[in-house]
Amino acid sequence: MDNIQTLIGKGELTISEAMQKIDGNAYGILFLVDECNVLLGCITDGDIRRFLLSGGKMDAVAMDAANRQPKTAKTINEARQLYHKRDYIVIPILGENGNIIDLYSGESGEIVSKPKNSLKIPVVINAGGKGTRLDPFTRVLPKPLIPVGDLPIIEHIMKEYQSYNCNEFHIIVNYKRDLIKAYFADNDNHYNITWYDEINPLGTGGGLSFLRGKFGDTFFFANCDALLTANYESMIKFHKENKNVITMVCAYKNINIPYGVVEMGINGSIEKMKEKPLMSFLTNTGIYIVEPEVIDDIEDGVSIGFPDVVDIQRKKGRKVAVFPVRENDWMDMGQMPELEKMRVKLYGE
Repeated sequence: MDNIQTLIGKGELTISEAMQKIDGNAYGILFLVDECNVLLGCITDGDIRRFLLSGGKMDAVAMDAANRQPKTAKTINEARQLYHKRDYIVIPILGENGNIIDLYSGESGEIVSKPKNSLKIPVVINAGGKGTRLDPFTRVLPKPLIPVGDLPIIEHIMKEYQSYNCNEFHIIVNYKRDLIKAYFADNDNHYNITWYDEINPLGTGGGLSFLRGKFGDTFFFANCDALLTANYESMIKFHKENKNVITMVCAYKNINIPYGVVEMGINGSIEKMKEKPLMSFLTNTGIYIVEPEVIDDIEDGVSIGFPDVVDIQRKKGRKVAVFPVRENDWMDMGQMPELEKMRVKLYGE
C-alpha cells in the first residue's frame, strides 16, 4: 500500500487521537505499534464504540480498546489468501521481529463496500425549518433543496436510507413547502412520500404529533440538514437489544485548542498545564431511532424541540441512550463552510 503510514499509529495514542487517525485513512482501522514498528494490536471504530459504551473514556490509551491478536501474514501470498478467505479490511505483513513491513488491502487497493442488509424501517424527516444559518440562500430555496453537488441535501439523505431498503418516507414541511413538493412531484425516482403540512412552527419535535397512530414499530427520525454514513444496521441492533424508546445518534467531535491551557487552583496555584490540548465531546447529529409510543407524549399543536422530547422520556424512566459514531461519519450542512466540506466529501475537489 502507498498510504501505509496513515494506517499505523503509536501504541501510546489515546482513544481520541486514534479516532482522528482512523478518520483520516478511510479504512476504519488503525494498527498500533511500538517504537520499533512492532505490531501491538489493531483498533477499529467498532472497537472504540464498544469501549465507550462500556464506560471507557476518550483520554484512555487506545490499546485498552484494541484487538491484541489481529490476523497477520508473513508473505504477500499468505496475506492474499487470508484477505479473500474472510471479510478482512487490511492484512498486515510482518517481518521476522513482528514489525510491519507492508499492508495488504486487495489487488486494487480500493475499499470494497460491503452489501447492506435490508432494514425496511420507515423514515420521518423534519423539513419544516427556515434554515436561517444558510441565509441568504434560504430566502430563495428552502433548506432541504439547497444543492450539494448534483442533488439537494434531502435527496442525499433519502438515498442513504434507501441503501438499506428504507423506502417509506414521511416528510414534515412548512417553510416554502410547495417548492419542496414540486421538486419531488417532478422527480424521476418516484419516492414513496407522505407529506405533513406544518402550518405553525412546531420546533424539531412537535411535528411528530401528525404521525400519531401511523407506526406500529420502530422508525427513524431525522433533521433535513445532516447526512450520516455510519452503519445503520448496527444502530438498529443496539436500539433493539437495549430496548430503548429513543436512541440518539451522536458524533464525536475532536477539536485542537490552539493555546496552552492552564487549570488554576486556590490562590492562583497552577494545578495542571497542557500545551494545545485535544478536546473531544459528543454532539447531537439530529438523527434518532424512535419507538411509536414516544409520539403519544407529544401534544398536538405545541412547539417542542426533540431534545426536550428525549428529556421527557428520560424523566419518565424510559430507556433513552446514545449511539456514538465517528466524526467522519457525520456531515452537517447547517452553515456554509460545512456545506462546502460536505460537497468535497461526496464529490471530491
